[in-house]
Amino acid sequence: MNVSIINIGDELLIGQVVNTNASNMSKLLISSGFDVIEVCTIADREEAIRSTLERSLAKSDAVLITGGLGPTKDDITKHTLCSFFGSRLVENEVALANIRRIFDEKGYPLTEINRQQSWVPECCTMINNVLGTAPGMWFEKEREGDRPSQVVVSLPGVPFEMLNLMETEILPRLRNHFGAEFILNKNILVQGIGESFLSDRIEKWELALPESIRLAYLPQAGMVKLRLTARGTDEQMLRRQIAEAVEGLYPLAGEFIVGEDMESLPEAVAYKMKQMGASLATAESCTGGTIASKLTAMSGASEYFRGGVVAYSNDVKECALGVKHDTLTAHGAVSEETAREMAEGVRKRLGADFAIATTGIAGPTGGTAEKPVGTVWIAVASEKETVAVCKQFGSDRLRTIERTCNEAYSLLVKVASEA
Repeated sequence: MNVSIINIGDELLIGQVVNTNASNMSKLLISSGFDVIEVCTIADREEAIRSTLERSLAKSDAVLITGGLGPTKDDITKHTLCSFFGSRLVENEVALANIRRIFDEKGYPLTEINRQQSWVPECCTMINNVLGTAPGMWFEKEREGDRPSQVVVSLPGVPFEMLNLMETEILPRLRNHFGAEFILNKNILVQGIGESFLSDRIEKWELALPESIRLAYLPQAGMVKLRLTARGTDEQMLRRQIAEAVEGLYPLAGEFIVGEDMESLPEAVAYKMKQMGASLATAESCTGGTIASKLTAMSGASEYFRGGVVAYSNDVKECALGVKHDTLTAHGAVSEETAREMAEGVRKRLGADFAIATTGIAGPTGGTAEKPVGTVWIAVASEKETVAVCKQFGSDRLRTIERTCNEAYSLLVKVASEA
C-alpha cells in the first residue's frame, strides 16, 4: 500500500523548525508494512494544499497530512479539506468536550476561537486528540472496483500529539482498512572495507537472496550499514530467510562485521561492554572528546564508561596520562608509541578494563611530508594486550574525526571479542 506524507507549514520551508514529523511518520509507516513513496513540505496556502493533495491521491492509497490545524487565521488546512471534499463544518460534541477538559485542567476560559477547533467537516470521521485541542480527521474517497477506498488523514503538526495519534489511532485504522504485509528489517554494521569492495565481495550472495528480501547499502564515514528488508505475509518464513541470509554472509564478510541489529558503532560498543560486564576509558587528542561524547549520549553509558581525558597538548599527555617525555621527543605526539602509552595510561589511571586512544593530524593544517594531514594513530588497550593501527583519512577535518571515531569503536569491539 502506497502512502504519501504532506507536511504543511511556512516555518518548515524557511528552516525555522526542523521537520521531524516526516522522518517519524515514515519510520512508523514502514515498520507497519506500508510503503512511503513521497514526502512533501508545502506552505500554508490553499492552492498548495489542494494541488499537492490531488497529485498525491493520483498515485497513493493513503495521504497523511500534518499541520495547519491551529485556531489562528493562518491555519487553513481544515477549511481547505472541507472544500476539497465538498462538505461543511459542523461542531463535534466529543471534540468540544475534549477541548473543555483541557482548558478546565489549565484553568483557562474557553474562548470562541478555541471552541471553533471542535468544528470538523461533516463528511470526515473525527479522531479525538487527547493531548491537544486540534482533532484528527479521517476522510475516505471511493474507488472503482473492489479496492478499498482511498484515505486522507489530517493530523496536528505538534510532534508529540501527532505521534500519539499515529500510534494509537491511525496505524491500527490503516491496517484494518487496507491490511498490511509483514516487514522485517535486519541491520548489519560493517567497518574496515569500502562500499564498492564490499559489494564485489558479496555479489554472488546478494544475487542469490530470495525475492522477498531486499538489500540496501547505507554508507557512512568509514563504515557501511547493510539493511536487509524482508516483506511478505508469512512472518515465520521471513524470519527464517533473514537468518539464513545472515548466516551466509559471515563466511564472505565476517571479518568486517562489527554488530547486528544496531544503528551505529557506538551502540555496538555499548552492547559489547555490557555483555562482557567490562569498563571503558578514553584518551583523545585529535578527536577532542567526540568518542566519549557519542558514547555518553546514549542511555546506560554509566554501566560501562569510566571516564575520558582530552589530552590535546603534550604537557597534558604527560601529566594526565603518563606518556613519557622521551617518547614524545623521540617519536612525536602522532606516533604508535604515543598512542599506545595514552591508551595504557588512561586504562590504568581510570581503572578500566579497556581503553581507546586517538592521536593524529585532523587538518587542514599541521601536516608534514613524513606525517601528512589525515594521519591518525588509534590504540586499544586491555589487560592482555595493546593494539595500535595507523590510518590516513585525508584533509577534511570533520570527516577525519568521524572516521577516526568509527575506526576506534570497531577496533575496540574486535579486541574485546578476542579477549
